Amino acid sequence: MKLFGITGGVGMGKSTAGQWLQQQGVAVADTDVMARQLTEPGQPALQEIAQRFGGAVLSSDGKLNRAELARIVFADAGARGDLEAILHPRIRAAWEAEAQGWEAAGRAFAAILIPLLFETGTESRFDAVVCVACSDSSQLARLRQRGWSDDQIQRRIAAQWPVKEKIERSDFLIWTDTTLETHAAQLKRVVFQRPLSGGRSAATS
Repeated sequence: MKLFGITGGVGMGKSTAGQWLQQQGVAVADTDVMARQLTEPGQPALQEIAQRFGGAVLSSDGKLNRAELARIVFADAGARGDLEAILHPRIRAAWEAEAQGWEAAGRAFAAILIPLLFETGTESRFDAVVCVACSDSSQLARLRQRGWSDDQIQRRIAAQWPVKEKIERSDFLIWTDTTLETHAAQLKRVVFQRPLSGGRSAATS
């Protein structure tokens, strides 16, 4: 099984890439979705988060108040580190289990969407790392469309490695300042048509 790690900056097209890959029959897991599942009521991670950050991060029905938690952790690097210490080991265990299941089932291709792939040091686990990226102006416009303020956007971007560094460290680059058709054509070439080398190569589209 060829296992791809899909990373990139926030709002740059990872989810769109994941959706297209699923449509082509590729097994895909999204770590953002896993993080949400791991913080549902009754999950140990939610209990640890509430103990660390207080009851203000829980809504009246006992669910995680994601907006309040985001407000805290994206304003304080120490708090963000504490949250990552709670979530990241659990998230990795979840996607590793998915990957092992796919391999056992004989899947030919699989991909894990991991925004913080390099930040968490998991690049060696993949046959190839693909960075999905776009221009700063497109990123800003997309995140504004989500209803984020410019301050929220800058805090989120600052919490990740610069996308330029992610591009340089990845095996392939998918550039999304283009049409969906071109986006898909790039993914098709990288995942299905290019042989994977034994070592890392320069990022390419």
